[in-house]
Amino acid sequence: MTLYRGLATGFGALLLAACQPASSPDDTATTEMTPETVAETGLSTDFTVDVSYHELDNGLRVVLSEDASVPTATVAVYYGVGFRNEPRGRTGFAHLFEHLMFAGSENLPHGAFDTLIYGSGGVNNGSTRYDFTNYFEVVPSNALNAVLWAEADRMRAPNLDEAQLDNQREVVRNEVFVNVINQPYGGWIWIDLPMAANENWHNSHNFYGDLTDLDAASLEDAQAFFNQFYAPNNAVIVVAGAIDRDATLATIEQYFSAIPAGDALPEIDTSEPRQEEEKFAVRDDPLANQPALAVGYHMPERGTPEYYAMILIDQLLVQGDDSRLNQSLVNEEGFASGVFGGINLLGNAFNYDGPMLWTVGMIHDSEFTVSDVMTSLDATIEGVRTDLVSEADLERARTKLLSDFYGTVDTSTRFGLVDLLASFAMFDDDPSRINRITEGFEQVTPELIRATAQDYLRPTNRTVLEVRLADEDGTE
Repeated sequence: MTLYRGLATGFGALLLAACQPASSPDDTATTEMTPETVAETGLSTDFTVDVSYHELDNGLRVVLSEDASVPTATVAVYYGVGFRNEPRGRTGFAHLFEHLMFAGSENLPHGAFDTLIYGSGGVNNGSTRYDFTNYFEVVPSNALNAVLWAEADRMRAPNLDEAQLDNQREVVRNEVFVNVINQPYGGWIWIDLPMAANENWHNSHNFYGDLTDLDAASLEDAQAFFNQFYAPNNAVIVVAGAIDRDATLATIEQYFSAIPAGDALPEIDTSEPRQEEEKFAVRDDPLANQPALAVGYHMPERGTPEYYAMILIDQLLVQGDDSRLNQSLVNEEGFASGVFGGINLLGNAFNYDGPMLWTVGMIHDSEFTVSDVMTSLDATIEGVRTDLVSEADLERARTKLLSDFYGTVDTSTRFGLVDLLASFAMFDDDPSRINRITEGFEQVTPELIRATAQDYLRPTNRTVLEVRLADEDGTE
């Protein structure tokens, strides 16, 4: 599994491993965008992404974006199933099924899909997130039709049999051991923290998968999962790049329109109750050589004015060397070499649809206690909750956000671009929202920043997770 952004130096490897080798989207940026370069180049928010949106009779949503700047085409197929809506008793099944989709299909036996992509000079990969599972390829434009045919083949008839299920289950088991169980800090901030912070099972179970659940998964379970969630009416396909929109749409209709729609998806309640009492959790880690601390605050509902304010608060407090928490916890107090965090650590602030945490994490020196760190963290956050941020600081946060946005969409692979287009189509039925991405941030005022911080950065809305060394006795 590929990450859309790393958590901190050395932490990207702790997350779900890739099904197939491919470059991370962030590794292929054509230009490094910083707040300074944004200002120097005069980039404005008045950019336009070409967006054409369609829906086939079977419910498959199609997003096309024509861009001839690089002579390649990027294809992404997103299915509306992720960690949140995998079945009870089958933790980790969404990720297991991601692996199964690489096991071949009716007309492409195991390995043939990769041969098709790599033989054309392309790359492919897949990932599982909170609210979707995706599969994506970037190939020379003259290979586009073959890729569309291949994606349609595995949407219609993947190779689901006992041998492949056993094989991929063993692959996932090995990932659990390598990336979590046998890894220092493995999964602490993206598995342990959400499990401690959330009340609803859909948001708080072990996303990577309990080994007993993985072992119990049957071929009948896999077929039922496919029938329920991998139907065209629960999918979005995005094609971006040097394409002919009309011809590409016609090809998609040719290959995908005969795939029957599935039954209506079950209604799943993923809501979280309002947290009114601070929570604490402890993980004893015999493999860690320094203690760690993570703090997670429940986010405002996606798309609200407070949501946009929290994204800018994230820029103010934790993103970049100039962030307030980096200044106070690292530069002034010297607790650690760095602070990391953000909104949706398995993606970005836009590609999720449900309850989410804003998270701050750090691995700190053993000489400092949790109380030491939390006292400084609270004082820094309290400054945003009490005082109005200056217009200059707010504008700098917007500029940093804009640079991050351009860094996401302006890559030669276009992975970041298709991710946003697919997410906005899937969650909002409006991929053209990408061209209005900054409107919500332009409405944020210092007063809204303070009001949002007062409500959502209160101690009673947070969960504190402490990672202790094996020889610690729990006292400070």
